[in-house]
Amino acid sequence: MGKLFSKVPEITITFWIIKVLSTTVGETGADFLSDNLGLGLGWTTIIMTIALLTVLAVQFKLKKYIPVSYWTVVIGMSIVGTLFTDYLVDEMEIALSITTIAFTVAMIVGFIVWHAREKTLSIHSINTPSRETYYWIIILLAFALGTGAGDLISEKLELGYGVALGIFAAAIAVIAIAYFFFKLNATCAFWIAFILTRPLGASLGDLMTQAPEESGLGFSMAGVNILFLGVIVSLIIYLSICGGKEDTREF
Repeated sequence: MGKLFSKVPEITITFWIIKVLSTTVGETGADFLSDNLGLGLGWTTIIMTIALLTVLAVQFKLKKYIPVSYWTVVIGMSIVGTLFTDYLVDEMEIALSITTIAFTVAMIVGFIVWHAREKTLSIHSINTPSRETYYWIIILLAFALGTGAGDLISEKLELGYGVALGIFAAAIAVIAIAYFFFKLNATCAFWIAFILTRPLGASLGDLMTQAPEESGLGFSMAGVNILFLGVIVSLIIYLSICGGKEDTREF
């Protein structure tokens, strides 16, 4: 049997930068498509879900990690995860607390099933179709959960986007300290940080684009999307040229 390459990138500072920016684009991009372009939540959710399934099909056909494909799927999942939560809350009038709990439970069940079937949750072992399936399911749930958790703290609890951003940043800092200084399990640390970066990015996006009277900075939503997408594309080009190496290490 030939060498099996991991389908995900190395976990570097570049990874985390793109991850946070992609979550911000997911938050502001979903709002831009559904509100500013007048598509509405329903049609936007349908269109973006079809687009996500298309790029995801391409990703599954690849035999190794390709930066452009991988990060296109991540951005797509960020947008769709946001839309799922927004649709449940805004259109179906399900409370943010309920969606947050539901997605948390769904994610825990996903992790349990994944570990029971594959005996590992390591992202450096994403080298089979089944493991990649579990991986993307968890990521989609993480984006949906993060959207609800961020809105719950900043809007429902009325703490504001800046406070929510600080809370999630502090939580990630605690995980980093626990990993680097107190030997927290690497796989556990990764997934907790991965989940927390979603509401972090969402809070950042809302802070930048919401009106000042709603505790935001009032920047142009289109401008923020273009700026962050430009940075993401630049980093993906860099990874494709210089850093898109396969990583088969296991935590």
